[in-house]
Amino acid sequence: MKFHLLGLGLLAVASAFGSADTAYLFTYFTRNGEDGLHLAWSEDGYDWQSLREGRSVLPPRIGTKEKLLRDPCIARGPDGTYHMVWTSGWWEKGIGYASTKDFITWTEQREIPVMAHEPAARNSWAPEITYDETRGEFVIFWATTIPGRFPQTAGASEDELNHRIYCTTTKDFQTFTPTELFYNPGFSCIDMTFLRADGRRWLIIKDETKFPAPAKNLRLATAESVRGPFGPLSAPFSPPGLWSEGPSAIKIGDDYLVYFEAYRDKHYCAMRSRDLKTWEDVTSRVQFLFPGTPERMKHGSVMAVPRALIDQLRRPEQSHAP
Repeated sequence: MKFHLLGLGLLAVASAFGSADTAYLFTYFTRNGEDGLHLAWSEDGYDWQSLREGRSVLPPRIGTKEKLLRDPCIARGPDGTYHMVWTSGWWEKGIGYASTKDFITWTEQREIPVMAHEPAARNSWAPEITYDETRGEFVIFWATTIPGRFPQTAGASEDELNHRIYCTTTKDFQTFTPTELFYNPGFSCIDMTFLRADGRRWLIIKDETKFPAPAKNLRLATAESVRGPFGPLSAPFSPPGLWSEGPSAIKIGDDYLVYFEAYRDKHYCAMRSRDLKTWEDVTSRVQFLFPGTPERMKHGSVMAVPRALIDQLRRPEQSHAP
Protein backbone atom coordinates (compact mmCIF):
# COMPACT_ATOMS: atom_id res chain seq x y z
CA MET A 1 0.00 0.00 0.00
CA LYS A 2 1.28 3.45 -0.82
CA PHE A 3 0.16 6.66 0.76
CA HIS A 4 1.17 9.49 2.97
CA LEU A 5 -0.86 10.22 6.05
CA LEU A 6 0.01 11.86 9.34
CA GLY A 7 -1.70 11.63 12.72
CA LEU A 8 -2.09 15.13 14.08
CA GLY A 9 -0.56 16.25 17.31
CA LEU A 10 2.58 14.37 16.24
CA LEU A 11 4.13 16.76 13.77
CA ALA A 12 6.40 18.21 16.44
CA VAL A 13 8.18 14.88 16.56
CA ALA A 14 9.59 15.41 13.08
CA SER A 15 11.59 18.39 14.27
CA ALA A 16 13.20 16.25 16.96
CA PHE A 17 15.19 14.29 14.38
CA GLY A 18 17.22 15.32 11.38
CA SER A 19 15.59 14.46 8.06
CA ALA A 20 18.08 11.64 7.42
CA ASP A 21 17.20 10.15 10.80
CA THR A 22 13.43 10.39 10.31
CA ALA A 23 10.99 7.88 8.87
CA TYR A 24 7.21 7.58 9.02
CA LEU A 25 5.12 4.96 10.74
CA PHE A 26 1.47 4.35 9.97
CA THR A 27 -0.87 2.52 12.35
CA TYR A 28 -4.07 1.07 10.92
CA PHE A 29 -6.61 -1.75 11.14
CA THR A 30 -8.25 -4.07 8.63
CA ARG A 31 -11.64 -5.75 8.28
CA ASN A 32 -13.65 -5.07 11.47
CA GLY A 33 -10.60 -4.62 13.69
CA GLU A 34 -10.83 -8.11 15.15
CA ASP A 35 -7.17 -9.04 14.58
CA GLY A 36 -5.68 -5.82 15.96
CA LEU A 37 -3.00 -3.32 15.06
CA HIS A 38 -1.18 -3.21 11.71
CA LEU A 39 1.88 -1.13 10.81
CA ALA A 40 3.44 0.32 7.67
CA TRP A 41 6.46 2.54 7.17
CA SER A 42 7.86 5.02 4.65
CA GLU A 43 11.06 6.95 4.10
CA ASP A 44 9.44 9.87 2.31
CA GLY A 45 5.74 9.75 3.16
CA TYR A 46 4.84 8.57 -0.33
CA ASP A 47 6.01 4.97 -0.79
CA TRP A 48 4.72 2.73 1.99
CA GLN A 49 5.62 -0.83 2.94
CA SER A 50 3.85 -3.05 5.41
CA LEU A 51 5.70 -4.32 8.48
CA ARG A 52 5.59 -7.92 9.70
CA GLU A 53 4.32 -8.91 6.25
CA GLY A 54 1.06 -7.16 6.90
CA ARG A 55 0.18 -9.21 9.98
CA SER A 56 -1.18 -7.77 13.21
CA VAL A 57 1.37 -6.69 15.82
CA LEU A 58 -1.10 -6.36 18.72
CA PRO A 59 -4.30 -8.42 19.11
CA PRO A 60 -7.18 -6.68 20.92
CA ARG A 61 -8.01 -7.64 24.50
CA ILE A 62 -10.25 -4.74 25.56
CA GLY A 63 -14.01 -4.45 25.03
CA THR A 64 -17.02 -5.68 26.95
CA LYS A 65 -18.82 -6.90 23.84
CA GLU A 66 -16.61 -7.29 20.78
CA LYS A 67 -12.90 -6.79 21.66
CA LEU A 68 -11.93 -4.87 18.55
CA LEU A 69 -9.00 -2.60 17.73
CA ARG A 70 -10.28 0.05 15.32
CA ASP A 71 -9.14 3.60 14.52
CA PRO A 72 -5.75 3.39 16.31
CA CYS A 73 -4.21 6.78 17.08
CA ILE A 74 -0.80 7.31 18.68
CA ALA A 75 0.94 10.27 20.31
CA ARG A 76 4.57 10.36 21.41
CA GLY A 77 5.20 11.74 24.88
CA PRO A 78 8.18 13.84 25.98
CA ASP A 79 9.92 10.75 27.36
CA GLY A 80 9.70 8.89 24.04
CA THR A 81 6.81 6.64 25.04
CA TYR A 82 4.15 6.08 22.39
CA HIS A 83 0.61 6.16 23.76
CA MET A 84 -2.17 4.55 21.71
CA VAL A 85 -5.94 4.80 21.99
CA TRP A 86 -8.51 3.00 19.87
CA THR A 87 -12.18 2.12 19.37
CA SER A 88 -12.69 -1.13 21.28
CA GLY A 89 -16.17 -1.89 19.94
CA TRP A 90 -19.06 -0.39 18.04
CA TRP A 91 -21.23 0.18 21.11
CA GLU A 92 -18.81 0.65 24.00
CA LYS A 93 -18.69 3.31 26.73
CA GLY A 94 -14.92 3.00 26.98
CA ILE A 95 -11.90 3.09 24.68
CA GLY A 96 -8.74 0.99 24.56
CA TYR A 97 -5.32 2.18 25.74
CA ALA A 98 -1.78 0.77 25.71
CA SER A 99 1.73 2.19 25.40
CA THR A 100 5.06 1.10 24.00
CA LYS A 101 8.63 2.26 23.51
CA ASP A 102 9.33 0.20 20.40
CA PHE A 103 6.05 -1.20 18.97
CA ILE A 104 7.28 -4.66 19.91
CA THR A 105 6.68 -4.80 23.65
CA TRP A 106 3.46 -3.26 24.92
CA THR A 107 1.99 -2.51 28.30
CA GLU A 108 -1.12 -4.39 29.35
CA GLN A 109 -4.16 -3.13 27.47
CA ARG A 110 -6.61 -1.14 29.59
CA GLU A 111 -10.03 0.32 29.13
CA ILE A 112 -10.50 4.03 29.76
CA PRO A 113 -14.20 4.29 30.75
CA VAL A 114 -14.69 7.68 29.14
CA MET A 115 -18.51 7.56 28.92
CA ALA A 116 -19.29 5.20 31.83
CA HIS A 117 -20.86 8.10 33.73
CA GLU A 118 -23.50 8.55 31.01
CA PRO A 119 -26.05 5.70 31.28
CA ALA A 120 -27.58 6.47 27.89
CA ALA A 121 -24.32 6.99 25.94
CA ARG A 122 -24.37 4.74 22.90
CA ASN A 123 -20.77 4.69 21.71
CA SER A 124 -17.20 6.00 21.93
CA TRP A 125 -15.89 6.24 18.38
CA ALA A 126 -12.54 7.04 16.77
CA PRO A 127 -10.59 8.40 19.75
CA GLU A 128 -7.59 10.59 18.98
CA ILE A 129 -4.78 11.60 21.27
CA THR A 130 -2.45 14.58 21.11
CA TYR A 131 0.11 16.07 23.46
CA ASP A 132 -0.47 19.64 24.60
CA GLU A 133 3.00 21.07 25.23
CA THR A 134 1.67 24.26 26.81
CA ARG A 135 -0.11 22.35 29.58
CA GLY A 136 2.12 19.29 29.76
CA GLU A 137 -0.80 16.92 29.31
CA PHE A 138 -2.36 14.55 26.81
CA VAL A 139 -5.77 15.37 25.36
CA ILE A 140 -7.95 12.42 24.28
CA PHE A 141 -11.10 13.14 22.28
CA TRP A 142 -13.74 11.00 20.56
CA ALA A 143 -17.31 11.04 19.17
CA THR A 144 -20.32 9.95 21.25
CA THR A 145 -24.10 10.00 20.85
CA ILE A 146 -26.15 10.66 23.99
CA PRO A 147 -29.86 10.40 23.14
CA GLY A 148 -31.78 13.55 23.97
CA ARG A 149 -28.79 15.85 23.61
CA PHE A 150 -28.74 18.39 20.79
CA PRO A 151 -32.39 17.85 19.77
CA GLN A 152 -32.07 20.28 16.87
CA THR A 153 -30.09 17.64 14.98
CA ALA A 154 -31.69 14.49 16.39
CA GLY A 155 -31.71 11.65 13.89
CA ALA A 156 -29.22 13.40 11.64
CA SER A 157 -27.16 10.24 11.15
CA GLU A 158 -27.80 6.54 10.65
CA ASP A 159 -29.28 4.47 13.50
CA GLU A 160 -30.59 7.61 15.24
CA LEU A 161 -27.00 8.67 15.98
CA ASN A 162 -26.24 12.33 16.69
CA HIS A 163 -22.56 12.67 17.60
CA ARG A 164 -20.57 15.41 19.25
CA ILE A 165 -16.90 15.42 20.28
CA TYR A 166 -16.05 14.82 23.95
CA CYS A 167 -12.68 14.81 25.71
CA THR A 168 -10.64 14.02 28.79
CA THR A 169 -7.05 14.92 29.71
CA THR A 170 -4.31 13.12 31.60
CA LYS A 171 -0.68 13.57 32.55
CA ASP A 172 0.05 10.01 33.70
CA PHE A 173 -2.67 7.73 32.24
CA GLN A 174 -3.66 6.83 35.78
CA THR A 175 -5.97 9.73 36.55
CA PHE A 176 -8.19 11.48 34.01
CA THR A 177 -10.16 14.70 34.15
CA PRO A 178 -13.96 14.36 34.02
CA THR A 179 -15.28 13.90 30.51
CA GLU A 180 -16.59 17.11 28.98
CA LEU A 181 -17.99 18.35 25.70
CA PHE A 182 -15.01 19.28 23.54
CA TYR A 183 -16.42 20.46 20.22
CA ASN A 184 -19.95 21.13 18.98
CA PRO A 185 -20.10 22.54 15.45
CA GLY A 186 -23.90 22.45 15.38
CA PHE A 187 -24.13 19.19 13.42
CA SER A 188 -23.48 15.51 13.99
CA CYS A 189 -19.71 15.02 13.66
CA ILE A 190 -16.98 12.40 14.08
CA ASP A 191 -13.29 11.86 13.31
CA MET A 192 -11.85 15.14 14.57
CA THR A 193 -8.09 15.53 14.20
CA PHE A 194 -5.48 18.31 14.32
CA LEU A 195 -3.00 19.74 11.82
CA ARG A 196 -0.07 22.04 12.62
CA ALA A 197 0.30 24.75 9.98
CA ASP A 198 1.80 28.25 9.96
CA GLY A 199 2.70 28.13 13.62
CA ARG A 200 -0.74 27.15 14.83
CA ARG A 201 -3.12 24.23 14.90
CA TRP A 202 -6.08 23.58 12.66
CA LEU A 203 -8.87 21.12 13.32
CA ILE A 204 -10.31 18.83 10.66
CA ILE A 205 -13.72 17.29 11.23
CA LYS A 206 -16.16 15.05 9.42
CA ASP A 207 -19.74 16.26 9.02
CA GLU A 208 -21.62 13.03 9.71
CA THR A 209 -25.02 14.37 8.64
CA LYS A 210 -27.04 11.99 6.48
CA PHE A 211 -30.58 13.32 6.89
CA PRO A 212 -32.31 15.21 5.39
CA ALA A 213 -29.46 15.42 2.86
CA PRO A 214 -26.09 13.65 3.13
CA ALA A 215 -23.00 15.68 3.94
CA LYS A 216 -20.37 13.05 4.87
CA ASN A 217 -17.60 15.54 4.05
CA LEU A 218 -14.51 17.09 5.61
CA ARG A 219 -14.14 20.68 6.83
CA LEU A 220 -11.46 22.56 8.76
CA ALA A 221 -11.09 25.52 11.11
CA THR A 222 -8.36 27.35 12.96
CA ALA A 223 -7.57 26.36 16.54
CA GLU A 224 -5.80 28.82 18.82
CA SER A 225 -4.66 25.87 20.94
CA VAL A 226 -5.52 22.21 21.48
CA ARG A 227 -8.41 23.36 23.67
CA GLY A 228 -9.52 26.16 21.36
CA PRO A 229 -11.03 28.59 20.81
CA PHE A 230 -11.91 27.32 17.36
CA GLY A 231 -12.64 29.50 14.37
CA PRO A 232 -15.52 29.14 11.89
CA LEU A 233 -15.52 26.03 9.74
CA SER A 234 -14.58 26.21 6.08
CA ALA A 235 -16.74 24.92 3.30
CA PRO A 236 -16.22 21.20 2.62
CA PHE A 237 -12.90 20.48 0.93
CA SER A 238 -13.39 16.77 0.23
CA PRO A 239 -14.88 15.97 -3.21
CA PRO A 240 -18.66 16.48 -3.45
CA GLY A 241 -20.70 13.31 -3.11
CA LEU A 242 -17.78 11.26 -1.79
CA TRP A 243 -18.56 9.87 1.66
CA SER A 244 -15.36 10.59 3.55
CA GLU A 245 -13.98 9.75 7.00
CA GLY A 246 -10.81 9.19 9.05
CA PRO A 247 -8.80 12.25 7.95
CA SER A 248 -5.10 12.56 8.75
CA ALA A 249 -2.77 15.28 7.51
CA ILE A 250 0.88 16.20 6.93
CA LYS A 251 2.96 18.98 5.43
CA ILE A 252 5.45 17.78 2.81
CA GLY A 253 7.57 20.52 1.31
CA ASP A 254 5.25 23.44 0.62
CA ASP A 255 2.13 21.27 0.42
CA TYR A 256 -0.47 20.31 3.02
CA LEU A 257 -1.87 16.86 2.30
CA VAL A 258 -5.00 15.44 3.86
CA TYR A 259 -5.66 11.74 3.41
CA PHE A 260 -8.96 10.11 4.19
CA GLU A 261 -10.99 7.02 3.55
CA ALA A 262 -13.75 7.03 0.95
CA TYR A 263 -15.45 4.23 2.81
CA ARG A 264 -18.40 3.59 0.50
CA ASP A 265 -15.99 3.34 -2.42
CA LYS A 266 -13.51 1.29 -0.36
CA HIS A 267 -10.35 3.24 -1.12
CA TYR A 268 -8.21 6.08 0.22
CA CYS A 269 -8.13 9.58 -1.21
CA ALA A 270 -5.78 12.56 -0.93
CA MET A 271 -6.35 16.30 -1.13
CA ARG A 272 -3.53 18.86 -1.46
CA SER A 273 -3.30 22.55 -0.62
CA ARG A 274 -0.67 25.22 -0.06
CA ASP A 275 -2.89 27.71 1.72
CA LEU A 276 -5.60 25.49 3.30
CA LYS A 277 -8.13 27.33 1.17
CA THR A 278 -7.64 26.05 -2.38
CA TRP A 279 -7.62 22.27 -2.70
CA GLU A 280 -6.61 19.82 -5.42
CA ASP A 281 -7.61 16.16 -5.57
CA VAL A 282 -4.35 14.20 -5.91
CA THR A 283 -5.77 10.73 -5.31
CA SER A 284 -4.52 9.53 -8.70
CA ARG A 285 -0.91 10.24 -7.66
CA VAL A 286 -0.84 7.69 -4.87
CA GLN A 287 -1.24 3.92 -4.68
CA PHE A 288 -3.14 2.28 -1.82
CA LEU A 289 -2.40 -1.44 -2.10
CA PHE A 290 0.18 -3.47 -0.17
CA PRO A 291 1.35 -6.36 -2.37
CA GLY A 292 0.39 -9.68 -0.82
CA THR A 293 -1.99 -8.07 1.70
CA PRO A 294 -5.59 -8.61 0.58
CA GLU A 295 -7.30 -6.62 3.34
CA ARG A 296 -7.55 -2.93 2.67
CA MET A 297 -6.22 -0.46 5.21
CA LYS A 298 -8.72 1.41 7.37
CA HIS A 299 -8.74 4.52 9.58
CA GLY A 300 -5.46 4.95 11.46
CA SER A 301 -2.74 7.50 12.15
CA VAL A 302 0.77 8.31 10.99
CA MET A 303 3.69 9.89 12.78
CA ALA A 304 7.31 10.85 12.24
CA VAL A 305 9.62 8.49 14.15
CA PRO A 306 13.38 7.90 14.44
CA ARG A 307 14.65 5.82 11.53
CA ALA A 308 16.27 3.50 14.09
CA LEU A 309 12.80 2.46 15.26
CA ILE A 310 11.84 1.39 11.75
CA ASP A 311 15.14 -0.45 11.30
CA GLN A 312 14.41 -2.41 14.46
CA LEU A 313 10.89 -3.28 13.31
CA ARG A 314 12.21 -4.45 9.93
CA ARG A 315 14.66 -6.97 11.35
CA PRO A 316 13.92 -10.53 10.16
CA GLU A 317 13.11 -11.75 13.67
CA GLN A 318 10.39 -9.10 13.92
CA SER A 319 8.97 -9.75 10.45
CA HIS A 320 8.37 -13.39 11.35
CA ALA A 321 7.47 -12.94 15.01
CA PRO A 322 4.21 -14.64 16.03
